[in-house]
Amino acid sequence: MDKYQDIKEAAYQANMQLPKLGLVLFTFGNVSAANRDLGVFAIKPSGVPYEDLSPEKMVIVDFDGVTVEGSLRPSSDTKTHAVLYKHWGNIGGIVHTHSTYATAWAQAQRDIPIYGTTHADHNTFDIPCAPPMNDEMIQGDYEYQTGFQIMNALESKGMSYEEMEMVLVGNHAPFTWGKTPEKAVYNSAVVEEVARMAYLTEQIRPSVPRLQESLIRKHYDRKHGAGSYYGQ
Repeated sequence: MDKYQDIKEAAYQANMQLPKLGLVLFTFGNVSAANRDLGVFAIKPSGVPYEDLSPEKMVIVDFDGVTVEGSLRPSSDTKTHAVLYKHWGNIGGIVHTHSTYATAWAQAQRDIPIYGTTHADHNTFDIPCAPPMNDEMIQGDYEYQTGFQIMNALESKGMSYEEMEMVLVGNHAPFTWGKTPEKAVYNSAVVEEVARMAYLTEQIRPSVPRLQESLIRKHYDRKHGAGSYYGQ
């Protein structure tokens, strides 16, 4: 049996969730699935329509961004995925989309403020927007540098990748990650919905205050805290 079959299947299934969830238009997105033991990940091939994908078309790449197996070119964002896998040892899946509302916040170069309990159910901070790259980084190894742009954004906010599993890249779009590709896709849907809610909230009340800290902690802890009681 193909030793990469599991991650090819995982990457394929996760990629196919993006159009179903309304997170991509045409080929504007990609998902990867990692195998830590083998030091590789499977990622969507570049520019291939979702309806034409199959597990066999997923490309296998190592954590230095070098193609290990596959006849198609990997996603143009492959080096960004590789940087994050190489530096963040506890993630198993990464998603990049250009979903409408999250991308609009990225283009506005704004963090997504924590206005409500839907946001607080998932994390206790504003979702950070990484500052736009400088010209030198853009003109260099752009996709490779995007990985560091993401990591630097979290570091500047004093956040770890395990507590904040989503980020906006200024002028670009969102990236999300998780322990599995499925969780990374879930986080991609969450950031889009929270972005939409925050946008609508500001249209209704431009001077809306940030959610009070006690309510943030209550909603986050009831799902994720030591005494969590949400779910079965």
